[in-house]
Amino acid sequence: MGKKLKILISQQAPNNKTAYTALTEKYGAEIEFRPFYLIEPLSSREFRAQRVNIPDFTAITFSSRHAIDAFFSLCEELRIKVPETMKYFCTTEAVAMYLQKHIVFRKRKIFYGTGTADSLLAQIGTKHQQENFLITTSASSKGESFSKLFAERDLKFSSAAVIKSVSQDLKDLDLGSYDVIVLHNSADVKALKDNFPGFTQGDLKFISYGRSIVKAMEEAGLKSVIQAPTPNVPSVAAAIEEYLKNQ
Repeated sequence: MGKKLKILISQQAPNNKTAYTALTEKYGAEIEFRPFYLIEPLSSREFRAQRVNIPDFTAITFSSRHAIDAFFSLCEELRIKVPETMKYFCTTEAVAMYLQKHIVFRKRKIFYGTGTADSLLAQIGTKHQQENFLITTSASSKGESFSKLFAERDLKFSSAAVIKSVSQDLKDLDLGSYDVIVLHNSADVKALKDNFPGFTQGDLKFISYGRSIVKAMEEAGLKSVIQAPTPNVPSVAAAIEEYLKNQ
């Protein structure tokens, strides 16, 4: 390989960089990390504007630790007492275990799936279908996949955003100096447009990771050289290697 390729990953650097160090050593590529956005809780004013009354609900869904922290912070700020009988449905075990930061785990009814909306619906089954669900979402994603499945099952629910994606200042980045940028989220695309309004892709290559990013990239007129994850390309490092070995 002649030129040393520069790759930018739109996330915070992971604690374990072993996979990326291996790529740098094997292909001589330069890999940088820079989060394009941060997740912040909604303000109490923003939350109130949605006209959601938390005590009306008997069950709540969480898909991230950020959402859990934001929800309980909002309840405290708004002086809302979460009913002792509230049931919690989380997308993964890790998210469910995080509830221990805010509630006494053994006294509550907590259920979790394996990372998908379908697995969460399986936990609800017929036993909990009479609950009134509050689906916590991000202001940018709106939780459409959950809402659609809940509606198809005729479950009683409302959605409420508790977190939002805030674009970071990226204007110091020289996008033209990078050969490849890895994008993960529609908020990455928004941050790109917020910071570089006249941006055109040109020769810059994008790798997209995650299903939610694909539509956002298409709408922004951006093309991916590789879309992951797939069975053959299960991780960001694998997607980068797939690109590098073809150069």
